[in-house]
Amino acid sequence: MASLTSLFTAVFAFFSVAQALPSLATGASSGHLEPRRIPAQAKYFYEASGSLARVHYDIRYFKEEVPYDEHRLVLRDLIRSYLGVMPWDYDLDVQVSNDTLQWLGDSMNRTEHAFEGTTYVDGWERPATKTYLLDVNPHHSDLTRGDGANVIDARWIDMQTGLFIDITGVREREASRPGVWSCKNYHRYEARQLWPLRPTKFEGVPALVPYSYQDILTDEYGHKSIVAEEWEHHRWDSVTKQWRLMSQDEENQRKEEAKVLKAQDLALHEEEEEEQEQVS
Repeated sequence: MASLTSLFTAVFAFFSVAQALPSLATGASSGHLEPRRIPAQAKYFYEASGSLARVHYDIRYFKEEVPYDEHRLVLRDLIRSYLGVMPWDYDLDVQVSNDTLQWLGDSMNRTEHAFEGTTYVDGWERPATKTYLLDVNPHHSDLTRGDGANVIDARWIDMQTGLFIDITGVREREASRPGVWSCKNYHRYEARQLWPLRPTKFEGVPALVPYSYQDILTDEYGHKSIVAEEWEHHRWDSVTKQWRLMSQDEENQRKEEAKVLKAQDLALHEEEEEEQEQVS
């Protein structure tokens, strides 16, 4: 079975950034960047265009798509810097409480943070200092999703590549649903599912996840989300604890194996039906 912690943190994380952010940066800008001024209902965050992958790059820092072989490394440093990946996922998504989001907007908005990460040089991993921007959407306090242009409340952006972590705030939004917390996209969670938060580690960095993380995952993505060992042309390697890209031959072999298993299940089902008919 795939690592539950890794699988879960890639699709949902919930923790107090107010405590994590000040300690994760090895250095930060001396002052805050000036927030951009925008019309009241304008979209705040803009992404690159041209392909599905590019919508996960901030247009201000996008130069070119990160090659597949380097993608995992970039995402790893992105989440490590934020906290201190699934390789087919083009971005990362986390959620924070509304109070934490407000604190970020008041105290940390438009700050740059240096992080000692890793880069590829001639095919080898080398130490590198990377810079990340915390950018809080001025519409973060809106109670409803409006026209949908500003459902993302903040971003932690890799200023070298434009890749980012989407940050959304959860709060009690609906008077008819007391005790139910949700983001502007109405992903809903009961308070008892969230607290007390569970301490864990993701990519070697301390993180907190909801108390009932398995229930949240299965409600949102189905039971397979916590047991599937193949997804998007990748296979879980239980030895290295990583998702590995399958070769075309391996994919074809897995498809044939799946066909055989399906045929066996069908034959077994037919035999059971015949036995029941004979008994009746």
